Formats: sequence, C-alpha cells, structure tokens
Amino acid sequence: MKLWIDHNMIEAEPGQTLLDLIRALGLDSQELSARPLAAKIAGEIFTLNYVPVRKSHDAEPVQSQRRAMAASGGRIKLLRYSNPTGREAYTRTVQFVLFLALHQLYPGVTAKMNFTVGQGVYIEVACEDFSVDALKTRVSELIAQDIPLLRKRISTQEAIDYFKKDGQEDKARLLSWRTVPHFDVYTYGDFVDYYYGEMMPSTGYLTVWDIVAVDGGFMFIFPDSLNPDRLARFTQMPNFFRVCSEGERWCTLLDCQSVADLNDLVCSGKIRELIRVNEALHEKSFSQIADMVCDRGAKAVMLAGPSSSGKTTSANRLAVQLRVHGMRPVLMSLDDYYIDRNLIEPGPDGKLDLEHINTIDTELFREDLQKLLSGEEVEIPQFNFKTGRREWNGNRIRLADDSVVIVEGLHALNPVLHPDHVDPALIFKMYVSALIPLNLDNHNRIPTSYLRLLRRTVRDYETRGSSVEHTLSMWDSVQRGERRWIFLYQENADVIFNSSTLYEIAVLKKHIYPLLTAVQPENPYYDEVRAMVKILNFVQEASVDDEIPPTSLIREFIGGNSFYRK
Repeated sequence: MKLWIDHNMIEAEPGQTLLDLIRALGLDSQELSARPLAAKIAGEIFTLNYVPVRKSHDAEPVQSQRRAMAASGGRIKLLRYSNPTGREAYTRTVQFVLFLALHQLYPGVTAKMNFTVGQGVYIEVACEDFSVDALKTRVSELIAQDIPLLRKRISTQEAIDYFKKDGQEDKARLLSWRTVPHFDVYTYGDFVDYYYGEMMPSTGYLTVWDIVAVDGGFMFIFPDSLNPDRLARFTQMPNFFRVCSEGERWCTLLDCQSVADLNDLVCSGKIRELIRVNEALHEKSFSQIADMVCDRGAKAVMLAGPSSSGKTTSANRLAVQLRVHGMRPVLMSLDDYYIDRNLIEPGPDGKLDLEHINTIDTELFREDLQKLLSGEEVEIPQFNFKTGRREWNGNRIRLADDSVVIVEGLHALNPVLHPDHVDPALIFKMYVSALIPLNLDNHNRIPTSYLRLLRRTVRDYETRGSSVEHTLSMWDSVQRGERRWIFLYQENADVIFNSSTLYEIAVLKKHIYPLLTAVQPENPYYDEVRAMVKILNFVQEASVDDEIPPTSLIREFIGGNSFYRK
C-alpha cells in the first residue's frame, strides 16, 4: 500500500508501524524539535505504533482506523513538539512515566496532577517520605528502558472493577458515567492507567525534562515551547501558585474536586447551591479587590488577561464595588487604541497578528493615561471593528478626585503602556484568568485553556455567528500571542483573580455539545473538536441558566449579561 508521510512516498508492508516507516524514510531524529511524536490521519490523531496495513490474520482494525486510512487517501501528517497536539502526546507520556514511577516507589500513594505553572505542572503527593531525588532516579530508569506504550482495550466494567480494587475511586467514579461499553488503557506490570488521548511510541522519547521539589509535591518542567531541545526555564511564581492553590482549597470545601463530583451535584439538584456559593465567592473577591484599590489610593486599574477570561465583566463588576466605596469609576478598553488595520504589517505567514503589542498605539495610550492621572481632559478614540479604523466621536473625559479609571485589555500589564513619570502606587495591576481547578480524575486535569476555548466557542457562536471551525482556526495564534505578550507579566500583578467557576463546564455543555458533535471527520479541525468532546462525554449537562445571575462572568459567554444591555 502506498502512503505519503509528510509528502514522502513509501510502500507500506503489512505489519509495519508508522514508526518503522518514519525510520525507513529517515524522518526520525534524536532532537526533540525535529522528532515526530504522533500522526494525523484524516482529522484523527494516531500513535506512531499504529499499523496502517494489517496482516491478514490480524483482527479487524477498529472502525475509526479504517475510516481514517480510507478517507486520507494514504496521506499522513507527522506531529512534532511545535504542534499543540504533539505537545499533548508528550504530556500524556510524562503522566504515564510519573505515575508509574510513583506507583513503583510508593504503592498505594495518592498523587494528583493539579495545575500548570509557566511551562511546568504541579503534582501533589500525599506521602510523608516522598523524595524528589528518588523519583528523578526512577523516572530516568523508566526512560532508559524505552518501554513501548501500547494501548489495550478492555470493557468499561472491567476497568471500573480494577480501579476500585486498586483504591482509585476517583477513576472508578468517573468511568461510571461512561456510556461506551469499552475503555482503552495502557499497562506496565501491575500498573494500569489512561490519559484520554494518544501518547508517544515509548518512554525513551522523554528526552528533555526536570523535576523540582515544591511544598506538598513537585513540579515537572517541560521543554521550552519555543526551543524544545532545551529545558524551559523554571521561575518561581508565588502569586500564581497561591491563587491556584486557593482554587483547589475551594474544590475541597465545596465537595467538587472532580467531574464525578460535579455530575453528582447536577443529578441531585445541588448544583444550584454550588452556583450560588460560587457567585458569592466572586462577589466577595471583587469587593476585596475594590478595598485594595481604595486603600492604595490608586487612580487607575490596569486589568489584563488571556482570551475569554472574562475581562469585560470583571471590569464592570469591579466598577460596581468601587461605587460602593463612593468612587466614580470610568471604564476604558485598550481595543479602542488599535491602530488602523491597513497600517499593520502582515507576519511571515501573510496574516495579521492581532495579538501583537504593535497593533496598539502604545504611545498615544501612554500619553492619554498620563494626562488623565495629571487631571487633564483627553479625548478617547473608538475603534470601529467593521471598518477596521479608529474614530474620534468627541468622547472626552477627565478624572475627578473620586474617579478611578479601569482599563481592560490583553496588554494592560505590559510596562510599555505605563507612563514613565507617574507614581507607580497610582496604578493598580489586576490579572484575570479562568484557572479551573476541576480534574477529570487525580491523574488527568482539565487544562485551563480548554475552559477558555469552550467559553470562546460558545460566545462566538451565540453572539457573533461564528462557526466552531472559525474559532478553532484562530485559537493556535491566540495562544501563541498569550505566551508571548500576556503570561509573561501575570506574576507582576497586584492581584490575580480566578474567573472560573466549578459549575460552568456543565452549563456550557448544553450550548456547545450539539455544535461539536456535528463536526465530521473530514473537517480539518476534527481532532481538536474530538479532544473537546472526549472531556464533555464525561460531563452531565446542567439546565440551570435560570439560576445564573445576569452579572455572572458566565453570562459574558452564554448571553444575558446585564452589563451589555443598553
């Protein structure tokens, strides 16, 4: 059978794996930046251990494999670390090796994959004699063994029985919500686990990594996303770590640490109480932040955050709390300082990089902010997104003694926007992000970016008429811009506000699931959609929109936000 792997033609013999074919073509590499980690075939992702042409005595391949090879016409795309899906395969392999090592060193120990900090992930280990040095040694040994990572299909009930017997109630409870009768696992010795997606061919592919001790567990450090052949720089981020830990604490207090817990709350009707408590926690946080602004005597709040973090609603809710203090808040958006689209130079790919700081008229904004803080009057522009041009409509403002200007935008924490000759105490820096603390199970977290992508997809469809494909086509560029221009400054904020709620994924499912399941395998974004659906398949839909207040951050995405009413 003729195959075209990254446009290289090769005749595939029965029984050969994709990895065999890659090596025969000379496409393998010991450098992580160049090494294939997984493959994409007709919109689906496959391990490199996949056999495209089965021997005649082999069992029939599963339906998705037959469909993918037939639909692809023999064309296969290799995924490397530079590709988000390639990085996910690397991450899943990391999970397998880490939890296998912990299982061997500390049988029965509870370890939980918590949250990402920079280019590392924090894993909590409930073990008094835990040793990072011992873990690093065992991980190195497992990598040196180059253990093949082969998937095995068992019945869902068999998997539930195993995890119960092994003391992993979190996994057993999650699988009890699974409607498909089978379940795929990876095994080594008496260790059984799964990470909801494809992995790399073997443990030996983990060539760039480190493990650093932190309180309660350790940080696993990944390769640098811009240069995978070197280790990412590990930087202590105490503010970010603290807010993530606070989210974990509230998960425990509200009895909602996993998707299984959330499903129980949905089915019992107690999700309504969860909504009320979550919204009260947000309101309390905005009140406390307003206290901080007033105690500081700040005259400007620079509010930044990544896409779909809820910046606009956060700015409005903070404004309400400042009014309670007797202040007169003035809202501004950095979007109005975009330069005209026709003046933006396209990137190397010929597209406009709208996440770049150079799309903002930084000099004009800096001058206007300095004048406002000096008591002068300025005219604020308005950007017309239909024409792609900035307009001047006579919107003139001056700050009174009791005024505070709230400026929200992607780049609001970038120092280039802050005036040089202004007392830094007058500028309060706030970072907003949806740092979801909810896990699928102890070994599988729900990425923060996943929640923001769900939010954005729902919002773009509901309020802008954009298709799922349109939103996904921009997402990779959006994330590159965030890594370059936003995450870099988050630790410098005076306060980090977690805009996620524990209940929202169950609410968003009602709005997004029909859109996602309508996407067909031939769609170029099918693999991204499938990854989103895999998580939602475990989530029980909650029809409780009537319980969500009109000022909720979630209303910014599902509609009904009272701040947008004229």
